[in-house]
Amino acid sequence: MILKNLEGKKIILASQSPRRQELLKGIGIDFEVIVKKNIDESFDPKMPFEEVAAFLSRKKAAAYKDLLSDNCLIITADTIVCTANEILNKPANAKEASAMLQKLSGKKHKVITGVCIKSLEKELSFSSESIVHFAALTIDEINYYITNYQPFDKAGAYGIQEWIGYIGITRLEGSYFNVMGLPIQLVYSKLKYF
Repeated sequence: MILKNLEGKKIILASQSPRRQELLKGIGIDFEVIVKKNIDESFDPKMPFEEVAAFLSRKKAAAYKDLLSDNCLIITADTIVCTANEILNKPANAKEASAMLQKLSGKKHKVITGVCIKSLEKELSFSSESIVHFAALTIDEINYYITNYQPFDKAGAYGIQEWIGYIGITRLEGSYFNVMGLPIQLVYSKLKYF
């Protein structure tokens, strides 16, 4: 492992997201995936959008505290997509996915990923923000994407690394990997000194 300070530690990634697993693997971290079901992801609707993802990542980390031991740390993350005045969560079905993509079409939006790294001794929470600019999408393009990619496990109903990212995203300000679900450069820099 490249990060000597993590040698001998058990690292748990508390996420079933294949994208997060791929990104963490990509920086040479050995980890185990453990996912608990039914974690409460509610938050105060008056909370500023910029604080929600980090708050939820801390809430998730708290749900795993029973797994912590002396040589263990847990990484949790939560990604939200924000339009001008609302948070777009994961769509429940094709109709919701279509409505979300129509809201994003031809506009820019924010993607914020909050991350929490927690051990018995300390907890570090941070977030990263990217601004994504979408071209105007036709209903046919939206329907094609939903039918072929079924983005029901993705905030905002899209994955930047999929077809819709190829044809629809005109500009990106910030980290591409953050939009995928984990600001991996930032995670690496925080793990380096954890």
